[in-house]
Amino acid sequence: MTRKPPAEDPGDARLRIGPPKEYAAGLPAVTSSLRHAGEQMGARRSLLTLLRVNQKEGFDCPGCAWPEPDHRHKAEFCENGAKAVAEEATVRRVTPEFFAEHTLEDLLPRSDYWLGQQGRLTHPMYRPAGADRYRPISWDEAFAVIARELGALDHPDQAAFYTSGRASNEAAFLYQLFVRGFGTNNLPDCSNMCHESSGSALVETIGIGKGSVSLEDLYEADLILVVGQNPGTNHPRMLSALERAKQQGARVIAVNPLPEAGLLRFKNPQKPSGVIGGGTKLADQFLQIRLGGDQALFQAFNRMLLEAEDESPGSCLDTSFIERYTHGFEEFAEHARKASWEEILQATGLPEEEIRTAFGHVLAAKKIVVCWAMGLTQHKHSVPTIRDVVNFLLLRGNIGRPGAGLCPVRGHSNVQGDRTMGIYEKPDAAFLDRLGAEFAFTPPRRHGHDAVDSIRAMRDGDVKIFVALGGNFVAAAPDTDLTEQALRRCRLTVQISTKLNRSHVIAGEQALILPCLGRTEADLRPGGPQLVSVEDSMGMVHLSRGRLAPASEHLLSEVAIICRMARATLGEADPQVPWEEFEADYDRIRDRIERVIPGFEDFNARVRQPGGFALPHPPRDERRFTTSTGLANFTANALESPKVPPGRLLLQTLRSHDQYNTTIYGLDDRYRGIRQGRRVLFLHPDDLTERGLADGDMVDIVSEYGDGVERRAPAFRAVSYPTPRGCCAAYFPETNVLVPLDSTAAISNTPTSKSIVVRLEQLRPEGVRLERV
Repeated sequence: MTRKPPAEDPGDARLRIGPPKEYAAGLPAVTSSLRHAGEQMGARRSLLTLLRVNQKEGFDCPGCAWPEPDHRHKAEFCENGAKAVAEEATVRRVTPEFFAEHTLEDLLPRSDYWLGQQGRLTHPMYRPAGADRYRPISWDEAFAVIARELGALDHPDQAAFYTSGRASNEAAFLYQLFVRGFGTNNLPDCSNMCHESSGSALVETIGIGKGSVSLEDLYEADLILVVGQNPGTNHPRMLSALERAKQQGARVIAVNPLPEAGLLRFKNPQKPSGVIGGGTKLADQFLQIRLGGDQALFQAFNRMLLEAEDESPGSCLDTSFIERYTHGFEEFAEHARKASWEEILQATGLPEEEIRTAFGHVLAAKKIVVCWAMGLTQHKHSVPTIRDVVNFLLLRGNIGRPGAGLCPVRGHSNVQGDRTMGIYEKPDAAFLDRLGAEFAFTPPRRHGHDAVDSIRAMRDGDVKIFVALGGNFVAAAPDTDLTEQALRRCRLTVQISTKLNRSHVIAGEQALILPCLGRTEADLRPGGPQLVSVEDSMGMVHLSRGRLAPASEHLLSEVAIICRMARATLGEADPQVPWEEFEADYDRIRDRIERVIPGFEDFNARVRQPGGFALPHPPRDERRFTTSTGLANFTANALESPKVPPGRLLLQTLRSHDQYNTTIYGLDDRYRGIRQGRRVLFLHPDDLTERGLADGDMVDIVSEYGDGVERRAPAFRAVSYPTPRGCCAAYFPETNVLVPLDSTAAISNTPTSKSIVVRLEQLRPEGVRLERV
């Protein structure tokens, strides 16, 4: 499979490369935020909108899920948050006239950046079977198309209903209720492709698939390990929390294949000293680990902790915690003592003395927090890796203790809340019992398709209708060409969206675009303005209040779209769900949520408290572990790491700084020194030389997987960069084409986007030179 670069990609003629930055934020972050906001919204609209972001009486940032502190700055947003708000609150519009001018064939070669820059969708649009473009359709007609096609299926499992992490709690709850009322658990979501490995490992070991820390825990920690994560770009407000932790005495160890500017030094733009001063050095130590070597590092730590306890009994491990709250310690300890230093050093690529220096920080710390993101979750052995992180913290009682614990840093702003609301293809029986009792129906019990299995089912003709509540599934999914072929096989694809994206261009036989309100916009109903709620990455639930006038009078809220879709589809067969009441008054949705989902008691009152409320977390709150053993489970995990044949490289896909998930804000990656381009491959200078390449040569990237299919991402600039030997990196979604659909993490089925074996094939275009500045 070969992925052609977009026809209008500005590409290499304008690409400039400079040295990586040694700090994040500061004055450049301020000017970049204002420039993006001004270009999309204008000065006055920017000021009115940005000052409401993440405020207690404002709206939740549509970007990341990092929590807000109790005492908030007047500008409680980061550079990428400002870009996310600007993208949604833009004054640019995609009207029916746009679709009249552009066929799907016209739009197909356009880049993700170009598509996103066209602006907000204004009208529901329909592509009939055989048509070459979308045309306007009324809302009633659109829902009739959905009801007709869903009703014509042989079985409800022939439909899949995807959810993006930007859906509110209220929309997510109603969406899963509709889908289960229709008769299926086919509820793939963006978690399947990102943090599913975290949930799988944590449910097994501590009984709940969520992190165990609050912001206050980070401030109280002695040591924070930031592993497989780039907070400077992906959730920059985390840098403020790390800065405060440093000021209160914490040490920070950064573990990552690439040196990330935000973990080297942070210039806090909310402080004068951060704008004009030198900022704060965050990482006390940087471990530049090989891709997929993190499990080996934690196995080394675990072995050394056991050995330190052997040398001085009672001085290192929290034996009382282990005896009272854990299960499986002896089996784990026997296995951990056998960890091979030879295998550890080979997997990590680190000198032993660097690991032992880091272990010195571990021994000196009583309260430890481990933070991680997709650098840990998107490998074949991700679940065992995270289990070994849990082992590491259990050894010293660092779960359920203030200033310590597990901190998986989620992506989109309500991705964790969607799962809490029941967006899950493998629901537990207790949840289904409560849902069925509340709405007097029998929910389906058989497990549904996750994201990867949904693609397989569409490819094989077993799923014929695909509905997406937000997101850009085509750009987010692995194996891009196969995913596109699968969606085109569908009888109907439905995209509930705010902006134009790649998934609208890759249409089924019939296709609908249903434009919805964004977070920034007022949701006005006859009974008054409606509020929605979200859950952040640390289990805090709070309200979000949009204030801007909607981008079009033809928009509906996500809640309204779901309610009307359900009424049209289920009709008289669904008398127990008051869809019209839910659409009119979201408090009524919250009343029903509290009766179905534990932790939401008195939901409407508590969520209106300033800052909202924290959901219960038994391991954190009570040191109670609802696992199969009733205790926190130690696990013995075989050491794994990617094996790369001679002459090949291990590729990770990543974001640029002008990007959030699949949304491309611009063509720069300031912290890595990239300007005006995205088709860039970062690799070690010695790996360039070994392949006979010069800095700036053009290459095709070809992934190698054992299914005989060639997956090729063409025309990338090979750029000398401080990566570990044998490892390279490039931006997604451009390189998602290289991720085989069947290459997934064991247990979680998450695509292995951080460990793709590739080879490079050199190209020799005439008259194009790389400009380094």
